[in-house]
Amino acid sequence: MGDNKVGDRFFESTRGHIVALLRGSTKTVDELSKLLELTDNAVRAHLATLERDGLVRQTGTRRGLRKPHYQYSLTPEAENLFPKAYDAVLNQLISVLKTRVAREVLEESLREVGRSMGIAHGSGIKDKSLEARTEAAAKALESIGGSPKIEARDGKIVIRSSGCPFAAVVAENPEICELAEALVAQIVAARVQRYCDRSGPSPQCCFEIAADQDQLPSPAQ
Repeated sequence: MGDNKVGDRFFESTRGHIVALLRGSTKTVDELSKLLELTDNAVRAHLATLERDGLVRQTGTRRGLRKPHYQYSLTPEAENLFPKAYDAVLNQLISVLKTRVAREVLEESLREVGRSMGIAHGSGIKDKSLEARTEAAAKALESIGGSPKIEARDGKIVIRSSGCPFAAVVAENPEICELAEALVAQIVAARVQRYCDRSGPSPQCCFEIAADQDQLPSPAQ
């Protein structure tokens, strides 16, 4: 991805304006070209770059007079470009809790939050296959800012996310990973082993899901 994607002046660029216009809505090339006072081809070129960078995606078509028009929207990763006050609040909250409760109490509290989120995101999948439950878990991670992909490895299912949903928190408070692991485990109703990579500038998540069904958590209702 280009450096301007995360630069301080990104939103002053044309691509930054497109990202801002797409936040919370979908738009066609024609609508963007009118708002930006650019040609359709110029807008398509910028959208192609944003798609390549994983910030924009096609999300359907809209009926036109002569042919349908593609609609574009932001990816979950693009939302991470916008300032979020709750990142700072969550960091501070966990930091304060560390001074007031034992580490194991904090971690269990975060796991309980994850399980509660898992129940909410996993509604109606109790009797689905493990693969279907894994897809639901991936969608739950995506909904909170992750970029998950499902892989098969050594007879196990793996959810790998190139973007951590808690990237702005995990560096100072890695305990937040307990929440994500519990969220996935609650939805898939299987043992989950977390392998997080925090070595680079962009933390990455990896959840390995076992097919062994003994002593599993209750599936989300």
